Amino acid sequence: MSEESIFERVRAIIVEQLDVDPEEVTLEARFKDDLDADSLDLVELIMAFEEAFGGEISDEEAQKLETVGDVVRFLETQTAQS
Repeated sequence: MSEESIFERVRAIIVEQLDVDPEEVTLEARFKDDLDADSLDLVELIMAFEEAFGGEISDEEAQKLETVGDVVRFLETQTAQS
């Protein structure tokens, strides 16, 4: 799965979960600062990513995912390994 296709799926999930404009969801966008996600939003996003892409994201890994790009790169490595 390419980075671009992962990004498109991730963006669609973020837009749906956080009710933000798709234009706001860039690789550089920070969940808390730019997309106004709180801790509950982040938990729900992680669960949605797990469901959409399969696999599990540990709490330790989830804490490192601060930007949309972090999530895309993480999922890219996860899907490459499976």
